Amino acid sequence: MRAVVLVGGFGTRLRPLTSSVPKPMLPVGHVSIIERLITNLARSGVTEVTLALGFKPEPFVEAFPDGTCAGVRLKYAVEPEPLDTAGAIRFAAEFAGIDDTFVVANGDVLTDLNVADLVAYHRSVGAEATIALIGVPDPSAFGVVALDADGRVERFVEKPVPGTAPSNLINAGTYVLEPSVLARIPAGQKVSIERATFPALVADGRLYAMATDDYWLDAGRPELFLQANLDLLAGLRRHDHCTPVHPDARVATDAVLDQVIIGPGAAVHAAAHITRSVLLPGAVVEAGAVVTDSVVMGLVGAGAVVSDSVLGADGSVAPGEHVSGQRRPDPDQT
Repeated sequence: MRAVVLVGGFGTRLRPLTSSVPKPMLPVGHVSIIERLITNLARSGVTEVTLALGFKPEPFVEAFPDGTCAGVRLKYAVEPEPLDTAGAIRFAAEFAGIDDTFVVANGDVLTDLNVADLVAYHRSVGAEATIALIGVPDPSAFGVVALDADGRVERFVEKPVPGTAPSNLINAGTYVLEPSVLARIPAGQKVSIERATFPALVADGRLYAMATDDYWLDAGRPELFLQANLDLLAGLRRHDHCTPVHPDARVATDAVLDQVIIGPGAAVHAAAHITRSVLLPGAVVEAGAVVTDSVVMGLVGAGAVVSDSVLGADGSVAPGEHVSGQRRPDPDQT
């Protein structure tokens, strides 16, 4: 089984973290999002992944120098210009020579979905395309999927008014497609699979969906990226776990840590207090600083207090400064 993974986005919602690191390369529990995603695909029998890239592939090539990840062969399809989701899928699939049933996954989704079950369901109903669905408590912020009794998709309802949604099921970002779907996508054009291709399949009665209650999280915003890390610590993942403090991190013996992941090369100095936060590789928290509900790549000065904030690689908080709800550097100013 082969797969296309969409990693061409600019990660705008995760800035300033993505100003220095591509979104799929950000670590969740010391392992990049893309490696966790591919590892899950490998569990279901995927043996080759084509990364659909909208910009330079160098960070990915450097991360996987032998051309494999989790035992899966990697290919890199670099779009000549942004083609949106459907356009990127067609470009990558043709680049890889895909001519049989294949899997598509969004590159910032973390899930325990058994993709082999999705493929088996897809084949059992004779679908041309099948979407994995997940139930959410409040579907009003999403595109909701309505199904008939046979699992066929009847329609999509975009961001329904609370209380009016036909279901609480949303697109979970993993698909199984037949190669015939590629012919529905105009070559070399910017086309959305969600807004154009899927509705066309619905009109022909050829789109099905399967709902599961597996762990699922779209890590595309800072608070959700933080949540993805904390969920590992809480033991919410079926297969994935992590050691909170990487062996290559330096943590003072009197530092206080509570629900914290500290990456390699990070440093926590004396009497610092860190709670419900992630220190990414190279981050520094100086003596006596307090960090809560934050993601830190940069520097927190001595005695500073930081809460609900995101510091990119060039972000810093001055000694003694109090910061809440900020992103540094400011993404709107860079």
